[in-house]
Amino acid sequence: MTGRTLSIDVSQPTVVDRIQQLQRLETVVYTMDKLVTGAKENPLLPDFLAGDRLLMMVHGEVVAGIDFSNLEPGDVRVDGKQVHLHLPASQVFSTRLDNAKSRVYSRQTGLLVSTDPNLETQVRQEAERQLQEAALADGILRNAQQNAASTITSLLHGLGFEKIDFD
Repeated sequence: MTGRTLSIDVSQPTVVDRIQQLQRLETVVYTMDKLVTGAKENPLLPDFLAGDRLLMMVHGEVVAGIDFSNLEPGDVRVDGKQVHLHLPASQVFSTRLDNAKSRVYSRQTGLLVSTDPNLETQVRQEAERQLQEAALADGILRNAQQNAASTITSLLHGLGFEKIDFD
């Protein structure tokens, strides 16, 4: 009635600024259980005399997503209601064990040696490495990239864009 029309500015710098504010977009969390063993052995004496063995069930998670902190203005091209976006590569942000759900199931120490205080730490570090390796083998980075594209598509549709392309 008043003859006014709504105008919203979604120019290129505004879109890039909005995306950069996200910084890290965590898009996938893999939660896994893994059985891990560790052992210290003596080359001369049998294990029941000088060995130290540890069996653990670990529970952990691997988090992956996209880091937008390095997004450049040239990575986003706006043409009317269309956006072309170059997404950074997905990456693993963290791998951690849940100590409340991880348990030592078995510990066997030889008769002639004391328990190695570093063995459990070394087994936990190996468990984190194996959890990350399993997540990578299962395609966590591919899933993170796909989920990020879906999330950014929803965000850009919410800003009024009708067509979003990724490369």
